[in-house]
Amino acid sequence: MKTDALAFGIAGIAFGLIAGWMIGTQYAPAPATAGAASASASAPAAAAPATPATPVLDQARVQALTAQAEQAPTNAAPRIELGNLYFDAERYPDAIRWYREAVALAPTDVNVSTDLGVSYYYSQRYDEALAQFDQSLRIDPSHLKTLLNQGIVRAFGKQDLQGAEASWSRVLAAAPDSPEAQSAKRALDAMKSAHAGGVSASTGRQ
Repeated sequence: MKTDALAFGIAGIAFGLIAGWMIGTQYAPAPATAGAASASASAPAAAAPATPATPVLDQARVQALTAQAEQAPTNAAPRIELGNLYFDAERYPDAIRWYREAVALAPTDVNVSTDLGVSYYYSQRYDEALAQFDQSLRIDPSHLKTLLNQGIVRAFGKQDLQGAEASWSRVLAAAPDSPEAQSAKRALDAMKSAHAGGVSASTGRQ
């Protein structure tokens, strides 16, 4: 085990504070079942969370939207909403299916692209998540949620603290007064305090 593992333990509380940002761009709730990076930002990281309620999928809405999607094969909108519904229900493979169809129809929609990347992350498909975030950043190089999520995937999915530092530093540079920047700064401060000399002195990816 390399020294980065120690940083995760020391910095766990601060990472918990940014975890609520590891969500899609078009709706609010973040799932609570994806390990350390998906802990609720509204609860202290050190406290034992209450057992979350099982997410409920609105089957009637799914059926209506599926019919709309079938009737309008070039319309991304019902596919985006289906992706959102399945994401909220923590059914990530289904969310991925619909987001992928939406991205194919709306390839310049950075929000949908990032939502697809987040769904890959929660499916533990970290390389695909990062590749999708790269696509989002080709559309909008300063998209804050993409950069913040990219840092979380690098840190928690790939254990690449140097890469996470680079992503979060870009958030600070792009919009230093934004809520995303505040979250990124907390994460960066925690990592730097956990590593004597800062994250850049660490070994990076395990």
